[in-house]
Amino acid sequence: MEHARSLTDNPQIEFRVGSATDIPLPDNSVDRVLSLLLLSFVEDSQGALAEMRRVARPGATIAASIWDTMGGHVTNRLFWDAAAVFDPRANELRATNYTRSLTQPGELAAAWREAGLENVEDDMLLTRMNFKNFDDFWLPNLGKQGPIADYVESLEPEAFEKLKYHIREAYLGGYDDGPRSFAGVAWAVKGTLPQD
Repeated sequence: MEHARSLTDNPQIEFRVGSATDIPLPDNSVDRVLSLLLLSFVEDSQGALAEMRRVARPGATIAASIWDTMGGHVTNRLFWDAAAVFDPRANELRATNYTRSLTQPGELAAAWREAGLENVEDDMLLTRMNFKNFDDFWLPNLGKQGPIADYVESLEPEAFEKLKYHIREAYLGGYDDGPRSFAGVAWAVKGTLPQD
């Protein structure tokens, strides 16, 4: 949180630590609620949406986006598909990753409508993920957050090197090492809380 605070001196921006199912805000207190690329990782995604509704004022906009992990998140597919070739555990994790809630076409909009939101609109967002070389692509996998980092950190040295080799081959795709640009698709939705 300190890092986030260091990036702005705008007094209107406030940072708080909380949970998607226990947002540290009063009832009916905000005009906009936005969740970016998070809800599919929340075990109780319906509870998270209910909590977003709770903190929103009547007429507020509630919006979210989720990666299309199965069909449109190329870097994610590249990693898990390569890992699953030689590791049955990675194959199980891949299946879990690809079948997370709200990640399939239309699921976000259906959840918004089921939650009683009005004027629901959904869309598909396309972005590009650019990397300078394989090392630039590989480094985030060594972090401390998310399913991929957790998996990589769990590997013994020999399995780690084997994984890195296969991921590198997938990244290179027959070309020399260098820049790559991969597509990333996210589902997006927005709706308004009824005035009543």
